[in-house]
Amino acid sequence: QVQLVESGGGLVQAGGSLRLSCAASGRTFSTYAMGWFRQAPGKEREFVARINWASTTYYAESVKGRFTISRDNGKKTVYLQMNSLKPEDTAAYYCTASQNNTEDPTEYLYWGQGTQVTVSS
Repeated sequence: QVQLVESGGGLVQAGGSLRLSCAASGRTFSTYAMGWFRQAPGKEREFVARINWASTTYYAESVKGRFTISRDNGKKTVYLQMNSLKPEDTAAYYCTASQNNTEDPTEYLYWGQGTQVTVSS
């Protein structure tokens, strides 16, 4: 069992930066692939980024070059550094854990409660 708690969301102007954090509980954190998804009002939840146990990363095309996912297994925390933010990045961001390297949300077992990111133009 893994519990996830996100933090770091907020309101930022276009072009600004935010860093999201996701604190995990559970002794097997280091064995999970960790991901970030987001969901804007009226839209489906979409994949943003993932990182596996070896810190290999993968990004959605829409955020590649602007967002960076990282993890600290000692602190049981995963991060999402978001730079050059755009209004279209506005969404609730969710941290999630999977036993597979995947962009399919149905394969993620555990989800946080989400943190809101709002980018003003």
